Amino acid sequence: MPADALYGVHTVRAAENFGLSGDRLSDRPALIAALGQVKRAAARANGDLEVVEGRAASAIAAAATELVGGQFHDQFPVTIVQGGGGTSANMNVNEVLANRANAILGEPLGQYRPVHPIAHVNRSQSTNDVVPTALGIAVFVTTRQTCAGLDRVKGELLKQAELYEGVERLGRTCLRDAVPVSITALHRAQAHAVARAARDLERTAERLLAVPLGGTAVGTGLGAPDGFRELAIGYLRDGTHLPIRPAEDMFAALASLESFAAVADEMARSGRVLARIAADLRLLASGPVGGIGEVCLSPLQVGSSIMPGKFNPVLPELVMQVGFQLSGAAHVTHLAAGAGELDLAVMGPVVAAELLAGLEKLGTVAALFADLCISGLSWDLERVEANLRGSLGPAVEYVAVNGYEDGSGG
Repeated sequence: MPADALYGVHTVRAAENFGLSGDRLSDRPALIAALGQVKRAAARANGDLEVVEGRAASAIAAAATELVGGQFHDQFPVTIVQGGGGTSANMNVNEVLANRANAILGEPLGQYRPVHPIAHVNRSQSTNDVVPTALGIAVFVTTRQTCAGLDRVKGELLKQAELYEGVERLGRTCLRDAVPVSITALHRAQAHAVARAARDLERTAERLLAVPLGGTAVGTGLGAPDGFRELAIGYLRDGTHLPIRPAEDMFAALASLESFAAVADEMARSGRVLARIAADLRLLASGPVGGIGEVCLSPLQVGSSIMPGKFNPVLPELVMQVGFQLSGAAHVTHLAAGAGELDLAVMGPVVAAELLAGLEKLGTVAALFADLCISGLSWDLERVEANLRGSLGPAVEYVAVNGYEDGSGG
């Protein structure tokens, strides 16, 4: 163990035992910050209840505030996916905060005096309630950032709708010529779908703010003094500026991951909505000679290593592939939620890995889609007009007056 490490032996053992490739706690600052917020709230409640000596409680809270502010995130080498329901993640933060609190008090690293990672930093808590509480906060905060990216897509689509106000294009059903539809109606419909998906995603994530902190081991509250739950959740609400509230049923909150699975479903749905829009733009831009060719996408990069002058719809294809990945992440979350046997849902770590990475990816790809694709697209109005000649609109109007049999020649 490095001499200047703030973590301790439990963290070292976990890093060795769970030595997978992939995201580590240090790669997910939102989760580390949320863990710090939980520990700060708990320290303040423990200090008020005098189950942790005031000087030690203040030092823990100060160290946790530093963690929330972004310091010491490099001290979290444990992979997010781990056995034990997140115990190693909880112990990693306990050890870091204990060592940092002792340093604040002028004591050396590694001796855990006067602040101990379990006796003081983890007082009145369990991994059982700390990890789902922190994960709920981290997912909600990340979801808000994701929805900001989705809002950018909506905004750029509405700009396109306004730009082409009054212009009709050939509508298509089953990839066959149908009736005229305005470009404005197409883009407004796309913007509506994105806005609805973003709204539902954020509303579903908001349910995660009903937290089980204070439930300790499997929801019993064992080991926490009377009043801890109310005090800690109050401090957590004040510290995060979020509408955090106690879970309606502590036992259910610790035994089930279904609330996280619901967020995963909405995440995957948002990815599908973007992918569908991307696929439509890709199809409308097909050609330019042998395809529909109505939409012109910005030529972002050379599209072929052998065919000169070829530009591919790389951003729509990226969006579509991310949509596939998000569906996979949702499936992993479903499996994890279904494996929560008996009194504790221990598969939370893989849910943390899939949800946090998926939400970040969704927000990033949405911003890229908005800025590098939708904002720069244009419609080839000559091609639009030429294709509009294939409209069945006049035929529909004719049969409305003269009957379907007469209009179809049958």
